[in-house]
Amino acid sequence: MKVTDHIAAAQGKTLFSFEILPPVKGTSIDGLFQNIERLMQFDPKFIDVTSHREEFIYKKHPNGLLQKVHTRKRPGTVGICAAIQNKFHVDTVPHILCGGFTAEETEYALIDLHYLGIDNVLLLRGDALKSEAQFTPEPGGHAHALDLIQQVVGLNRGKYLHDEVQNTNPSNFCIGVAGYPEKHFEAPNTKADLRHLKAKVEAGAEYLVTQMFFDNAAYFKFVEDCRAAGIKVPIVPGLKPITTASQLNTVPRHFSVTLPDDLVDALEGAKTPEAVKAVGVEWTIAQSRELMAAGVPVLHYYTMGKADETEKIARALF
Repeated sequence: MKVTDHIAAAQGKTLFSFEILPPVKGTSIDGLFQNIERLMQFDPKFIDVTSHREEFIYKKHPNGLLQKVHTRKRPGTVGICAAIQNKFHVDTVPHILCGGFTAEETEYALIDLHYLGIDNVLLLRGDALKSEAQFTPEPGGHAHALDLIQQVVGLNRGKYLHDEVQNTNPSNFCIGVAGYPEKHFEAPNTKADLRHLKAKVEAGAEYLVTQMFFDNAAYFKFVEDCRAAGIKVPIVPGLKPITTASQLNTVPRHFSVTLPDDLVDALEGAKTPEAVKAVGVEWTIAQSRELMAAGVPVLHYYTMGKADETEKIARALF
């Protein structure tokens, strides 16, 4: 079932969903399933599964030379989506990236998803390699999420990249994209960011999921600006509780977001790791309640692969 169909069927009721990370290569999927199991009691309508581009590591040889090795630490997005749907009978939303993938590799992944009966995709450009100052597409790959949207829309119409396929069975993917209440860190200003976002919606994006934010005013202003710009699709707020003291610095740095003064003061006043988690959970519960009262379509939580805090939040709300 499509994300947009879930939203329509809810008739204004706020739904619950969350995002998980694939396990690190070589580890069992059992731990992931245990975390999902704990959250199924809150009736999630869909579960996002992230995708991760390649990384480069250096292996030292006995002669002292270093070899640059290409690896993917968290592969398996398509297989995990299929496993979750089979085990939990809940819709999954695989993330599809530009970075690290050619258009042909993307097409093969989309064909697999279509065969598996997966109806939704979240399309993202993805980050630059850690060793690069700016994003560089894979040779033969896409430079922008807009290019990905056009490829998926084409496949939905039975159009493949190269082959003249007769009597095609078109896919029917529901396309989601990311929105940034505090603007994308590469955008020169909010107006430009909204212009690019509107182009994605006009190209075929059917709903937005926002980057995490910690001040609901940023979300409400973002929705207002989107509507004024003619962006009418559902806008799903993405939320993440702060769970460690170090995230006071790492979250703003990695995600280009601002933490409100009250939250910072409360976290700095927390004297133990447990107290920090309690502050983060309570803040996210308060955010969620205000968003629910405003009638948001879905509350979407970034679990970072751990169910503990999300379970506490959901228990207070759903």
